[in-house]
Amino acid sequence: MILNQTGTRRFKAYTSKHLDELLRRAGLDDGERLKVRAVATVLPFRTNAYVVDELIDWSAAPHDPMYRLVFPQADMLPEADVARLADLLKAESPNAEVQAEAARVRAQLNPHPAGQMELNVPRMGEEPVPGMQHKYPETVLFFPKQGQTCHAYCTYCFRWAQFVGDADLKFASDDIGQLVAYLRQHPEVTSVLITGGDAMIMGEPVIRRYLEPLLELEQLESIRIGTKALAYWPQRFVSDPDADATLGLFEEVVRAGKNLAFMAHFSHPRELESPLVESAVRRIIGSGATIRTQAPLIRSINDEPAVWSAMWRRQHRMGMIPYYLFVERDTGPQDYFAVPLGRAYEIFRDAYASVSGLCRTVRGPSMSATPGKVCVDGVTEIAGQRVFVLHFIQARDPALVGRPFFAHYDPAAVWLTDLRPAFADVFPFQAAPARV
Repeated sequence: MILNQTGTRRFKAYTSKHLDELLRRAGLDDGERLKVRAVATVLPFRTNAYVVDELIDWSAAPHDPMYRLVFPQADMLPEADVARLADLLKAESPNAEVQAEAARVRAQLNPHPAGQMELNVPRMGEEPVPGMQHKYPETVLFFPKQGQTCHAYCTYCFRWAQFVGDADLKFASDDIGQLVAYLRQHPEVTSVLITGGDAMIMGEPVIRRYLEPLLELEQLESIRIGTKALAYWPQRFVSDPDADATLGLFEEVVRAGKNLAFMAHFSHPRELESPLVESAVRRIIGSGATIRTQAPLIRSINDEPAVWSAMWRRQHRMGMIPYYLFVERDTGPQDYFAVPLGRAYEIFRDAYASVSGLCRTVRGPSMSATPGKVCVDGVTEIAGQRVFVLHFIQARDPALVGRPFFAHYDPAAVWLTDLRPAFADVFPFQAAPARV
């Protein structure tokens, strides 16, 4: 293993109590800062010294993409909602009153998309199993209680509801025994995704407590860890006190015959430029783990083909595997960040066409919708109709996987629910209408 580097700073978090001070660095006036603070009562804000000092170009803020990636924007929410919250903050209203209004706004933002609370929660007997989701037959998601935060929050994050302090909106569990028992009852499950939040916010002893029991399950072929740590705190794998122990744990997982896959979130090429990131990637790959990269397509941050081709090329050179370009989910500030599906396809197509075949492991644009992961394969004309060509990469019903289907082209559509079926009365995942 590469030895830890010395002399790097310890982790320092910035939260909403630091927000006004940081916004001054971006040149925002009093009124603008008040509106941003109003948005931050609804959506979570957290960043750290590495992001603030190393990734953000403050001379270009507030238009810098890395700034927009972590700092709330005044127009991310409906103007009337922002105005009401700003008035409460300006009047120094009681916190309970501010939080009640913030909760009202949150309730309109679809905090749990794709049926997470209703359709995905597994059961043992009649009882729901907390902190788990079982959307696809072969894959279970587990949300460790200690991993329900991140080194910094992305403004687009579809799991924003995990971070706002409302227990009713959280998925979390610290009962690894219950997860193991559930997996033993479901031998069809071959992959576990440790997610959150970010599992890599946890120290090595805590991560070990969750991973070690999984190594005894013969049925498991892979363990995945969803993380943004490589972009927002690469020190976690290089110079943090338990970096070496963490890499040693990864080696144990690989020696146990499991594929350990990092699902690394990189949203912009600048996140890849630091020598710390290069060192962290080398150390993780040196442990025997693989790193697959993914991110959503986000308006005003990465909605250009050159941004994606640059990311995929650099990731490939560093030994990572480009994996997914996602469509921004139908939750939180989707209206602010969403790119129309037709434009999303063009961006993906142009970026995909400009990289070598070894980068073309990436898939997209993919919508993680209620029935499954729906990929936009293209826009074409069939029988005089302009249509989207779509297929399921993954689905609740495995029989749907890989089957092409069609939707009428709509230049304003940003999500599956905006589309109407073409050449059929319903989509393949919908029930046929009852005959009268």
